[in-house]
Amino acid sequence: MSDEDKGFTVKDRRLFNDKGQMRPDDEETAAPEKAPAREPRQTAAPEPQGGPRPQERPPSGQQARGGRPPLPPVDFSGLILSLAHATMLHLGHIPDATGGAGQPDLELARHTIDTIAMLKEKTKGNLDDQEQKLINTALTELQMAFVQDSKG
Repeated sequence: MSDEDKGFTVKDRRLFNDKGQMRPDDEETAAPEKAPAREPRQTAAPEPQGGPRPQERPPSGQQARGGRPPLPPVDFSGLILSLAHATMLHLGHIPDATGGAGQPDLELARHTIDTIAMLKEKTKGNLDDQEQKLINTALTELQMAFVQDSKG
């Protein structure tokens, strides 16, 4: 089979040669100004088309859609604080979404406290000092609030 029958040609568009030196800037070896990025195959379900993904958030100080401040980064501390906030809501210590006093739900509060205790056990030895202190403090304070509320 001759070269003409193959139907395609291969062009080396790398900027550097095998010795790490810059290639000459001519038409055949120059890289295009904006090389089209290859999109990876999607093996999972497509991402929802709501707000920006975590790594695409606007810089701090800018407002996200809907006029609310941007969401905090997704990390372990944020998860524990979110669960602690939910527990305080279930205990009736903070107002609900309507601004009124929330109805205490001790069973749901206990479940959320147990979830934090499970996370503490499962992450033992894998947390940095700050995360360990946060989970210990949150769990202790939530358990004390639960005991006080369940007595009265």
